[in-house]
Amino acid sequence: MKKLFAAIDVGSYELCMKVFELGGKTGVKEIDCIRHRIDIGNDTFHNHMISREKMDELCEIMKGFHRAMDTYRVNDYLAYGTSAFREIENTGAVLDQIERRTGIRMSVLSNSEQRFLEYKGAALKSGFERYIQTGTAFVDIGGGSSQITLFDMGHLVTTVNLHLGTLRIRTKLRDLEPVYSDYEVIIGEMVMNELDYFKELYLKDIEVDNIIIIDDYMSAIMEAIGGRPEGHITAREYKDIMKALTVKAPYQIAAKLHIPEDNAAMLLPSAILVDKIINMTGAKDLYLPGVSLSDGIAYDFADRKKYIKPLHDFGDDILSSAANIASKYGSFDLITSKLTDAALIIFDATKKLHGMGARERTLLNIAAIMRNVGKYVSMSVPAETSYAIIKDSEIMGVSHKERIMIATIVQNSYPNNISYEAFKSLEFESKDEIIMIKLTAILRVATGLAKNTAKSIRDLSAQLKDKELIIKVTTKDKMLLEKGLFSERTDTFEEVFGVTPTLLVMRVNA
Repeated sequence: MKKLFAAIDVGSYELCMKVFELGGKTGVKEIDCIRHRIDIGNDTFHNHMISREKMDELCEIMKGFHRAMDTYRVNDYLAYGTSAFREIENTGAVLDQIERRTGIRMSVLSNSEQRFLEYKGAALKSGFERYIQTGTAFVDIGGGSSQITLFDMGHLVTTVNLHLGTLRIRTKLRDLEPVYSDYEVIIGEMVMNELDYFKELYLKDIEVDNIIIIDDYMSAIMEAIGGRPEGHITAREYKDIMKALTVKAPYQIAAKLHIPEDNAAMLLPSAILVDKIINMTGAKDLYLPGVSLSDGIAYDFADRKKYIKPLHDFGDDILSSAANIASKYGSFDLITSKLTDAALIIFDATKKLHGMGARERTLLNIAAIMRNVGKYVSMSVPAETSYAIIKDSEIMGVSHKERIMIATIVQNSYPNNISYEAFKSLEFESKDEIIMIKLTAILRVATGLAKNTAKSIRDLSAQLKDKELIIKVTTKDKMLLEKGLFSERTDTFEEVFGVTPTLLVMRVNA
């Protein structure tokens, strides 16, 4: 049965609501798009609050969105704020006021959540899978910042956030008051300060052939070139356009590209950023799929509600992001692999006990992957250093709250480190607190099975039997250390689930 869904993006420089039809042959079909220009970011980036005038204007626009949803008889909607709202000091009060005045409930996306949704929108377009089979830079340009995600051989390699948003750059230009002929030089210097570090840290082992671009204003360049199927152009064609644009004032660019002057002013920082990335990477081809955050919101909703079946494995991208962070800290090794396998086997064997689902399994998987990152900084206090690294790392598709949950699970997975007060002090909802405690209990048991890279485990299984969780290990080794210390790791599991883990070692010949 077809349903109508509205996706609302409250951006730094613009509000956008798209209405989609979900179901049928297309799965997701856009049927309307309503945009309003409002410069929220200029307030929040400078003052960390929204002025009364901007709040009144914002609420009037949102009321209009609500009326439009009523007219369409929309079945479901989601409304998200992005970087401008992340800068606000009193976010809770602002969101409450918006809901009371407009009837629309909003949430604020973390940077990693926002980029994941935008990436998801692009990944469901034709051509994406073909591009990422070779070195590809996925460049997501926002108002407050930009994200560069590297892919190779179909998998995510790394993702990095840079403070190079169009509105942020434009605001700095306004303060400098340069002449238009100097724009390219000044913006180029701003951009290269960060891109040079990115190149040094992340481009040593990957050759970038393609660039996929997500941006609200770059479509004007595609229209200027004309006749290109599915948003594909060459770097040479792009540079030819750039030569004509960078010496012109915004009103001249607007006239040439047939776009509003405000759009032209926002286009130039994006265009120069992409130009510098082409120079840095030597990429030959560009792909502009023409999607926005609103598209990503709709595709994600349709995916979760089973209206579509994506070909791309987005869960794998989340785990790849975590694994690449772990690799940077030298901790993605054989022990990590053993730990991850053990944790997931125990999770799957105890579903009747814990009642958790796929998302909690992913959080456990990430916690196992990243558990030992802190040892790179300190071998004496790895629990504390792992907590700090995970809490402040950018894991694609993982919210800020989930990062705190993962960090807390890892911190409490170390011997003598379990602290129920640590869970309570976060002041999360009780269901989140219970999830953290359950996952910590599982991870603590799993750590008792992954002690030594030299030991070869041929098979590992877990089975619930009455009041016991029998963990059977088939190996040629004696597992004396694991058997001797196993009871230290099972106390929390027994307290939480009322079941005793028992380690059964089955030795086989080498």
